[in-house]
Amino acid sequence: MVFSLVPPRRVVVAGTVAALGAGLPSTVHALATGADPLQATRAAGTLVPGRRDRPGVLAGVAVHLAVSAGWTAVLAAADRRHRLGPLGGGAAGLCVAALDLELAGRRYPAIRALPRWPQWLDHAAFGALVGALLRGP
Repeated sequence: MVFSLVPPRRVVVAGTVAALGAGLPSTVHALATGADPLQATRAAGTLVPGRRDRPGVLAGVAVHLAVSAGWTAVLAAADRRHRLGPLGGGAAGLCVAALDLELAGRRYPAIRALPRWPQWLDHAAFGALVGALLRGP
């Protein structure tokens, strides 16, 4: 089995683009339905210890970036063994959604309150973007 190392700079770029762009499905959904487009960001802020009942945008951005960096590292490690590409990355993103939203997130009321399918689409988009960008064209 051949392992190929993705250059660290490419991992950072993939994670950054995915972290910034993957929220598009839930943002579009929120705007289309008149909901708060920052609801998911605030909900992420409740993951900070001591902030479970105090959602905030800055805390949410920090959590989102940290969680995105962690999942990018996991996907990059998986990509070393088997190239993900956008489809494999999207599938991995759905697995991440199951862990983030349904397993861990169910203990947090603000996460549970989020509309499910836009959040699942965000996770799939995150994985697809990371998978597509890890190796580039």
